[in-house]
Amino acid sequence: MRKHMSTSTMVSLLALLAVVVGIPLLLAKHEAARTGQSVMQYLERIISKTDGEPPASSSDIPLPGEKIDFLKSRSIGDPMGGAKPWITHLKVVDLDQDGLKDVVVCDAKQNQISWIRQNPAGQYHEKKIGSQVRGPAHVTPFDMDKDGDLDLLVAKMGMIFPNNDKIGAVVVLENKGGGRFENRVLVDGIARVTDVEPGDLDGDGDIDLAVGQFGYDDGEIRWMENKGNWQFDSHNLLNLSGTIHTPVCDMDGDGDLDIVALVSQEWEEIYVFINDGKGKFEPRMIYGSTNEDFGSSGISMVDLDKDGDMDILYTNGDAFDYIPPGPRPWHGVQWLENKGGLKFDYHRIGDFPGAYFANAVDVDKDGDLDVGVVSAFNKWDDPKAQSMIWFENDGKMGFIPHDLASIPTHLLVLDTADMDGDGWVDFVTGGMHAYPPFDRMSRVLLWKNDWPNRKTDAEVKK
Repeated sequence: MRKHMSTSTMVSLLALLAVVVGIPLLLAKHEAARTGQSVMQYLERIISKTDGEPPASSSDIPLPGEKIDFLKSRSIGDPMGGAKPWITHLKVVDLDQDGLKDVVVCDAKQNQISWIRQNPAGQYHEKKIGSQVRGPAHVTPFDMDKDGDLDLLVAKMGMIFPNNDKIGAVVVLENKGGGRFENRVLVDGIARVTDVEPGDLDGDGDIDLAVGQFGYDDGEIRWMENKGNWQFDSHNLLNLSGTIHTPVCDMDGDGDLDIVALVSQEWEEIYVFINDGKGKFEPRMIYGSTNEDFGSSGISMVDLDKDGDMDILYTNGDAFDYIPPGPRPWHGVQWLENKGGLKFDYHRIGDFPGAYFANAVDVDKDGDLDVGVVSAFNKWDDPKAQSMIWFENDGKMGFIPHDLASIPTHLLVLDTADMDGDGWVDFVTGGMHAYPPFDRMSRVLLWKNDWPNRKTDAEVKK
């Protein structure tokens, strides 16, 4: 005789079904809201296995591309001495506005910001500025107080390596004139700060700040509203660990400044915080890797295809989480093409083990933007492992890799500018030697661009 399901059993099964279906649906709704996506967009990303990225492979590290010899390197600033340099960031800027390019440096070994001043032309002298900043991660020159000189915005991590303590701070080195700088701490006792970027975010005429905090598992993205007299109110935008960069620019073409943020660790996401012009922001995730080990290492804003809007140049080559640190087959460089309406197309530029920072620059003066890249985590026991390469733009947004250097190793940061006024863009690099080998070290190097006298690798070997 057929038994009928009891009412209590039916209720229990319906309750179980509600739990099994309801909880994932609620989580999907929550994540969709957090990332500024629809539930369907969020689910599509979770189901997707490729997301336009190159697949991870077990192949050998790619061989160098053809070398074109045109860079001549020299050390500038203080010598290494007996220390192993930890240069975490540097920026080319005419800090004293004398018409000659200088270099501002974050030295995490000395816990100091320093100024490598060019004066006279071609001669560089380094001096420490301001008081110590423990674990400086990023420096941005900007006239914060609108007095006509350049101040320095400094992201203080407190400690470069993973730490959950509230040891971060936002620091301004206020330019007092005559080469003197005074430290002003705008906020401290927060999760480790990795980036501080300026802009009038609420349209009131003064300069506010976008701040990225890596933390460890308690990071944050905030904007700091300028209330005058060096006082700022903080506004939380997102609570995620692993934020690296927070550049400020108009991404949607509406005339106000938005905030772009790269969030690494298990998230591996890029956000745009859309500004209503008055400091109210709506989050929109514009890219998310399906590889939780992607190794996001940096972004920069540039109109790479010269179509009038801002694209995103993006490196993935971080390997601090590995013991020992080392390259992965999926490391490399890509760009997100701005298609308008906050839609971005992913384009892989090329593979590069340990790719840490990229700069878009017209290396060969052919009218398009090439891409220079440094590596902090290549396979350094191989003498052929590259520490710096450039991707030549073929004029149609195809990129051809060229070897630049294998020595020195562990290059963490790169900036580019015409340092000597000859019309050719030069390179400046900084070394971060936190793990072995220590046989090919550098601190700060200037690489002069001598393209008119370039030689191919075949010509060099003759």
